[in-house]
Amino acid sequence: MRPYELSLAAAADAIRARRLSPVELVDSVLERIEKVEPHLGAYVTVTAEQARRAASEAEHEVAHGRYRGPLHGIPMGLKDLIDVGGMATTASSRVRADHRATADSTVTARLSAAGAILLGKTHTHEFAFGLTTPQTRNAWDHGRVAGGSSGGSAVAVASGTATFALGTDTGGSIRVPAALNGVVGLKPTYGLVPRHGVTSLSWSLDHVGPLTRTVEDAGLVLTALAGHDPRDPASLSVPATDYWPGAGTDLTGLRIGLPRTYYFDHVHPQVEAVVRHAVGQLEALGARLVEVDIPMTRYIQATQWGLMVPEAGAYHEGSLRTVPELYQEDVRILLEASELMSAGDYVRAQRARTLMRAEWARLLDQVDVIAAPSVPMPAVGADEATVSWPDGTVEGVSDAYVRLCAPANITGVPALTVPVGHDSAGLPIGMQLLGRPLGEPTLLRVGHAYEQTQPARALATAA
Repeated sequence: MRPYELSLAAAADAIRARRLSPVELVDSVLERIEKVEPHLGAYVTVTAEQARRAASEAEHEVAHGRYRGPLHGIPMGLKDLIDVGGMATTASSRVRADHRATADSTVTARLSAAGAILLGKTHTHEFAFGLTTPQTRNAWDHGRVAGGSSGGSAVAVASGTATFALGTDTGGSIRVPAALNGVVGLKPTYGLVPRHGVTSLSWSLDHVGPLTRTVEDAGLVLTALAGHDPRDPASLSVPATDYWPGAGTDLTGLRIGLPRTYYFDHVHPQVEAVVRHAVGQLEALGARLVEVDIPMTRYIQATQWGLMVPEAGAYHEGSLRTVPELYQEDVRILLEASELMSAGDYVRAQRARTLMRAEWARLLDQVDVIAAPSVPMPAVGADEATVSWPDGTVEGVSDAYVRLCAPANITGVPALTVPVGHDSAGLPIGMQLLGRPLGEPTLLRVGHAYEQTQPARALATAA
């Protein structure tokens, strides 16, 4: 196996045992970038020379007994909303073409302290306001969407051009591209990972989290990221936690909620079949399946958009009025729509969220984890704007992709997507696990248990 193909955990073990040097790993990944990046468009910029210097420093530290932990010497990508001091943070937009960060974001600083090595900035759907990342191509089929808004990060991990990456998730923007590209994506509990130094889309819905090859890798990255930062008003004060999911596969006594409503409505038949089979695997590991009803389903999408659009409009108010021509058309239209929404609309969305959080708390008293599809269909063609369902319903692609992810953003509960198979065209399918606030250890345990019963996943075939 070539170094760029290694999971984070496998690479970390090899570096710690000095069977692999950070220089060898980074060189392997940079060679992979040179080979496949022109076909994928995952990166805004690649910082090859800086990465090589950092790898040499990491190699020297490890050789002299100054090993910092499992991220030491591991190459990563950062979504281009995340500040790195001295580097541009463009949000993949002409509006921010001249913006340079003056300091590291909190998550950048924490990963740097852990010894991770930056390869470059990955593409986002402009300002994270979209679910396709049009400048990036799906790692499994270049004619299909990468998903968004963290499409660049997902494609980099899926193609072997980053061992792990960070994304942001406001309405599924980590989980959608992770599911469409066959990697693991974790949206943590709201406030668990600080957002200081991360460009906002919607402050009350934004989350930062990892995209990785395995669930174990996600736990290793989350351990480095989580923790209080007073510069983020929403940051939670929680004790330091090791999120390594453990090696066990016994789920005896765990209650898995299987939705009767919402999560299997208007879902591609192959997605439903693959996810239900994966849920059956969890049952075979000892979990008990409990059918549940998802509360307030008729209000979910209206609440998501009712919160996100006004908050995004407020953030962009100045530049939307001075340089509207610099925005991509789809994003500009959404931002202009925010000016048509009243304060009453926003207040009603806030009230609905309060009720929804209370209902989800009651739901999660009945079960430990909810298992469901991550998205309703695999990656669509890059030129497809709508999806048609057998009952005649026609749905916008972005509406479809956000639909099953939005509840976790509205309520702030953690959500993990895990690859569980492929459709007949070879496109990845993801299973979403949702849990109680600060329930990441349980989600990671369940996802990792499932993962250990499956064959090792290969990198994307089209990359």
